[in-house]
Amino acid sequence: MHIYTTGQWVLLFFFYCFCGWVWESCYVSLCQRHWVNRGFLHGPLLPIYGSGAIIILLATIPVANDLRLVYLFGLLAATALEYVTGDVMERIFKVRYWDYSNQKFNLNGHICLSSSVAWGFFSILLVRFVHPPVARLLARVPALCVDPLAFALTAVFTVDAVRSVQAALDLRDILVRAMEENEELRRLAKRAEVYAAFAGDDLRRFRERTELEKALLQQRVEEQLAEHRQARAERVEASLRRLTGAKLEILSNISGALETCRDRLEEHAGLTPETLAQRREELESAIRRVREREASLRSRSAKAYHRSLRILRAHPSATAKELGEALETLKKLGKD
Repeated sequence: MHIYTTGQWVLLFFFYCFCGWVWESCYVSLCQRHWVNRGFLHGPLLPIYGSGAIIILLATIPVANDLRLVYLFGLLAATALEYVTGDVMERIFKVRYWDYSNQKFNLNGHICLSSSVAWGFFSILLVRFVHPPVARLLARVPALCVDPLAFALTAVFTVDAVRSVQAALDLRDILVRAMEENEELRRLAKRAEVYAAFAGDDLRRFRERTELEKALLQQRVEEQLAEHRQARAERVEASLRRLTGAKLEILSNISGALETCRDRLEEHAGLTPETLAQRREELESAIRRVREREASLRSRSAKAYHRSLRILRAHPSATAKELGEALETLKKLGKD
């Protein structure tokens, strides 16, 4: 097999990135029955396919004439790349963009036997049938054009990659923040329950006012008829407003309960001045935390959510082991 220049390797990388994008987008679109712009990047490129093709070609150069070794070397190289890429992306972005956990003989959900076997057959297809005509086409590109073209494509790719990484980091931050908010809401609600009971409030009535799922369902029913007439972007923003409104309502209820408890502390004659002061400080601290959460929710922008939803629409099967609840909530925003 011919040894290429750096510029030619770069062009091959982008060519196979594009081919991978075409294959993945068409396949997933057929499965989902609607168009899915597949991929991590905004442009029509899937780097995992370009990297996989280059890794396979490099690994099989010494054994290109032996199909058994092409199969084995290609399988091992591509499987290693898929595992490392999946593991690194999950560690950085907290989201698993492909997940083989439901497949037999998988390793940490990043690779599985059926996928590796497919990589082996793909290696034979690539080395023997796909790449030879591509190599002949590449040979016709004038040598003076190879490096400038490779540089231009790399520059565009870099800009796209930076934007896409930022969007993925936004998604990670949104999921982490949503999980933290949900846990904080539960902790504050529990604390308010204790003080509400201490102050003689109706505990069952308080729980009904602060139940997140019920509040969300109630507001969803009220706004459902209006939302389906809006465009997708408007529906997303309406969903975000609904979710934010539900959380703000719960925080308001919690704040009200805490303030009531604080105002009624003086009615408990059995408390010593030291205990009374301690309880008051605890309540003031909890009220401040609620108000900080309210301020954070009100200042939130929908722009990062739109970028994150684009990623999730491109990866409908994405999962997040540690942030599953928040990821499912965000997916529902894109469907509403």
